Amino acid sequence: MSRYRGPKLKISRRLGPLPGLTTKKPRKLNRPGKDGNAPDTGKKLTEYGVRLEEKQKLRFNYGLTESQLFRYVKEARRRKGVTGLILLQLLEMRLDTLCFTLGFASTIAQARQLVNHGHITVNNKVISIPSFQCRLNDVISVKEKSTSKNLISNNIKNNQRTEIPYHLKFDESKLEATVLDYSDRNDIQLQLDELLVIEYYSRR
Repeated sequence: MSRYRGPKLKISRRLGPLPGLTTKKPRKLNRPGKDGNAPDTGKKLTEYGVRLEEKQKLRFNYGLTESQLFRYVKEARRRKGVTGLILLQLLEMRLDTLCFTLGFASTIAQARQLVNHGHITVNNKVISIPSFQCRLNDVISVKEKSTSKNLISNNIKNNQRTEIPYHLKFDESKLEATVLDYSDRNDIQLQLDELLVIEYYSRR
């Protein structure tokens, strides 16, 4: 299944706020398919439907394909610890997600484009793979090129991110960040019950 490229507000109306997908807020309050702003009186979701929606939140927020997300779930199961938290930490350690967290881009899709176009370096090497898995003590910085630095400096000003999570140390003057630790559950912006995502994949 390919990456979603359709209307983003329709997804956020159905699943709720997804900070990595879009910064826009829908004007309509109801779920897609309902008339106007009338209250949603549809049928209650089944247990499967609830788990499916939680999985879709994760997939659309981080801009993953179904096969990519399943690979992350398998990797999280393989490691020792709480599977749901490990899954989120793996996704948060992706290079495109870290660029979004640092305020280099307003959405994860925009951060992915920055990485694809070679604006970002890890340990002084240009990395153009958005899914690149960063490790502890990796140094993420902006390519030594005026166009790259100006682009990301403007993005940081426009995004106005006030707090950088404790697991990242960011030097704005150098446009350089160091990964100090894995992310804490409270630092993740997405509102999600990750246990339901693990339950969704439990039969696969």
